[in-house]
Amino acid sequence: MKKFITRSFYTCIILCISCIASGQPPTGPLARSPQVNPDNTVTFRYNAPSAKNVTLSTQFEKGPVTMTKNAAGIWTVTTGPVKPDIYPYNFVVDGIQVMDPGNVDFFPNERFKASLVDIPGDTPLIHSLKDVPHGTVTYEYYPSVQGTTGSLVVYTPPDYEKNATKKYPVFYLISGTTDTEETWFKVGRANFILDNLISEGKAKPMIIVMPYGNVEATIAAQKGLSKPADPAGRESTEAVQRANSFENDLINNIIPYIEKNYRVISNGDNRAVGGFSRGGGQTLRSAFGNMDKFSWICCYSAYLTNKEMESSYKHVYENPGRTNSQLKLLWISVGNEDFLYKQTVEFMDFLKSKNINYKSLITTGGHTWMNTKVFLTETAQLLFK
Repeated sequence: MKKFITRSFYTCIILCISCIASGQPPTGPLARSPQVNPDNTVTFRYNAPSAKNVTLSTQFEKGPVTMTKNAAGIWTVTTGPVKPDIYPYNFVVDGIQVMDPGNVDFFPNERFKASLVDIPGDTPLIHSLKDVPHGTVTYEYYPSVQGTTGSLVVYTPPDYEKNATKKYPVFYLISGTTDTEETWFKVGRANFILDNLISEGKAKPMIIVMPYGNVEATIAAQKGLSKPADPAGRESTEAVQRANSFENDLINNIIPYIEKNYRVISNGDNRAVGGFSRGGGQTLRSAFGNMDKFSWICCYSAYLTNKEMESSYKHVYENPGRTNSQLKLLWISVGNEDFLYKQTVEFMDFLKSKNINYKSLITTGGHTWMNTKVFLTETAQLLFK
């Protein structure tokens, strides 16, 4: 299939466009936004002279932040100081959510695409672009279910192209509900995290495969059908059926495609699966349903109910010694303000009651991509060792 490749380092391209040649005059005053200030406050601006009300919505604030309009019609607010990280945000203009037109960085999503603001730290964060060897990020397209074409983002480590004979372990990393195959790359910064950890000797060089987890949406889009609504609940029959559809695609289409087209070590001991939110549920079902395929399981902000474990995955806990021998890592992590915190802890308690070994991490914060970067950083250092 055709590939589109982008390097993990940024290349600055300056496009000089003549206003005379285009014949298009400016549409209004320039609204520089976002502006990260030296004290880590952030100034947001939005040009809307006719708007009656504009607010800022962002995950580093507890609620909407009122903006004020100046004589030029530009709405402004400065907020913070803000803890260094990457945050989604948007404006609400007279009740309508809008992206920041002054910002090219956005959150890939099936629905509304928020803008992103990157607050740097005094020292580089684990997801920061550093002066280290960088891997390659490739967009891949593979034969998927029902004659459709699926999409993947694939990270290969810095030495992949230099050593034509070396084979690598693979980490299949799945994003959450309404996220796309780009979200771990553009928001989770999986490529930079691995670049940095590998350069520090903290993680083994590995390939990361980031699939799009919504098989039904792909089928609908490519067959001219309406995109199906999300399941009514995470534990509903429909949610489980969709997770099983993804499991089928992962096992029968994605893994074979990767193992045909990349230099990988093709066994369970060198194959990991992980995911956030819906992707965490897909991780658990795919791994527990195929214990011979994955020796490393990383579940971020997700769970399975006792009922589902007892009805579908009894083989996982009925012989704990066998499972503990098969799995080199079963990881579960969640934030203490996550709306799935209670269910995730109950899942841990179930595993403990069945003598299934697992490692866990409970952080502060909620169901956010700020936390997923922490989870990925911690687990990447454990994989394939």
